[in-house]
Amino acid sequence: MRIYYRGPDAVVTDGHFAWLGDPVRMVLIRDLHNVRRAHTDARRANPRALQVAFGALIVTAAGWTTLGTPAVYVSAPLCAAIAGLCTAAYWRLRPQRWELLANYRGSDVTLYATSDPRVFNQVTRALRRAVEDSRPATDGYDLVAAA
Repeated sequence: MRIYYRGPDAVVTDGHFAWLGDPVRMVLIRDLHNVRRAHTDARRANPRALQVAFGALIVTAAGWTTLGTPAVYVSAPLCAAIAGLCTAAYWRLRPQRWELLANYRGSDVTLYATSDPRVFNQVTRALRRAVEDSRPATDGYDLVAAA
């Protein structure tokens, strides 16, 4: 048995791919079709966070008339600005999630997912080599030679 990759969260051999998550998922290499990569974009806007920010803006605007002192006039927009900066920093700094997707025995499955691009690329390369090596060898008779 040839091992293409062995790590703390995945094992790729010449016959099997195992994701050592919870639960452990194991698939046969020969039954994999249409293996592809996907990732989530860290800078994509989160609709729920936008709704919360818009709601906070409406509440601040509605409550503006009830504010009593000039110190509160200054502190309310300052708190809103800090909350906006924290939300923007979260969107920018959250890690991307990389996924290996495939068609396995007629259904689409997620083979592997991680936020570490280095490990993801290692696992992807190992799976690509395992899939390529599992294909039947051609004898070369199907090649056409020019005369």
